[in-house]
Amino acid sequence: MSSERKTILVVDDERSMREFLEIMLAKDRYEVCCAASGVEAVDILHRQTFDLVITDIRMKPVDGLQVLKECKRISPRTVVIIISAYASTETAVAAMKEGAYDYLPKPFKVAEMRAVIADALQIREEQPAHEKTRVGPLYFGCLVGESPAMFRVYDLIERVAAAASNVLIAGESGTGKELVAKAIHRQSPRCGKPFIAVNCGGVPESLIESEMFGYKKGAFTGAVSTRKGLVEAAQGGTLFLDEISELSHSLQVKLLRLVQEKTVRMVGGTEDIPVDVRIIAATNRDLEIMVIEGQFREDLYHRLNVLPLNIPPLRERRQDIPLLADYFLAKFRKTLNKDVRKISSYAMDILTSYDFPGNVRELENIVERSVVLESSSIILPDSLTLANYKRRRCDPEPSPKPPLPPAGINLDEHLAAIERGFLSQALEQAKGVKLKAAELLGISFRSLRYRLIKYGLAGDDEQDGDPSAP
Repeated sequence: MSSERKTILVVDDERSMREFLEIMLAKDRYEVCCAASGVEAVDILHRQTFDLVITDIRMKPVDGLQVLKECKRISPRTVVIIISAYASTETAVAAMKEGAYDYLPKPFKVAEMRAVIADALQIREEQPAHEKTRVGPLYFGCLVGESPAMFRVYDLIERVAAAASNVLIAGESGTGKELVAKAIHRQSPRCGKPFIAVNCGGVPESLIESEMFGYKKGAFTGAVSTRKGLVEAAQGGTLFLDEISELSHSLQVKLLRLVQEKTVRMVGGTEDIPVDVRIIAATNRDLEIMVIEGQFREDLYHRLNVLPLNIPPLRERRQDIPLLADYFLAKFRKTLNKDVRKISSYAMDILTSYDFPGNVRELENIVERSVVLESSSIILPDSLTLANYKRRRCDPEPSPKPPLPPAGINLDEHLAAIERGFLSQALEQAKGVKLKAAELLGISFRSLRYRLIKYGLAGDDEQDGDPSAP
């Protein structure tokens, strides 16, 4: 075991037990931190990583199982030992299912506790470090997000990375399916081998077969020499097939042969070439529906969908939007060499309330465009260019188009007048209560205040309706 001192967090609402364990562990040269409740423990775990956690199970309002779950979510490699004076088979099984290393009833023997701790730390050190490698806001060196939905994705990445089975990643366009595939590859035993990406929808059907499987000299006009395909190029590594739903039926048959037989046959060739590749496929369409409709082979679907992984759209993890926006701002501030250092709170309100039909890719484009267009050091709402602000799932019936005067109009002034009119009507309908007015207009309170100041409608703030408002 490493000579570096191991860190242990002791969680127990019984003071005497905390003090006993602290003294015992300190004598054994561990660095010890104590928490008097589950709530305090979770707070500490968000700020510090431990090698091992020892927690009582009967605590209120946050019990030991909740501490265990949160610990495993934040730091999967941290070992957790459960202790309790109320031991039962049900709680022991529940703890083990959630990832506890062991379950010791109180009172326990000191020698037994010491042996369990030593064994747990030894096993932890021998395990490969598949933790969520983080540098700044990046997880696995490529993914950004700290929402519960993304932590579930990180957990799945770690689980499927260790296996050799095929993976099917599903998610809307722009959610980062290729980044997830790269994260799986980097965490897998194949990380030292090639990662080859093939866009099945971006290569013409007449070319994709030869691109994927290679071709023999003379197989077709222009084949002046034998050339290996992308599948062989991924030998020993990972083959990522993006937009797998776009493959033609004939290519689906050839891909099925690759998946089942682990062999490829070059265009114009007669021999089967053995290959060792792990296949990760991705799609933004529902392959099950395509199977039912006869557009995708059922046998191939089941071969690819061994380990399914769904990427949530950005609208389902809105708390990641500020983190992503700041990450992209830092990126483009550097690459575009512009001194734009902040996104205003009003602009961030607009971003967090937008549905992002293009997901993370659309957010990245919006931030890049805003950095290019912004003339000050802070991104303001007027610098944002959104395709359809506050996009709804069910769009209302389109209203009749107003006629354009023959002489034309000043569009900015016309839109400003319309916006000012709606603001005034909302204030009047809400009887001056600005929080209610913001709800009527479907915007945030801070965004409403920004617009009221912009059009000289701010007036007296005594009826803001938001006691936290400055």
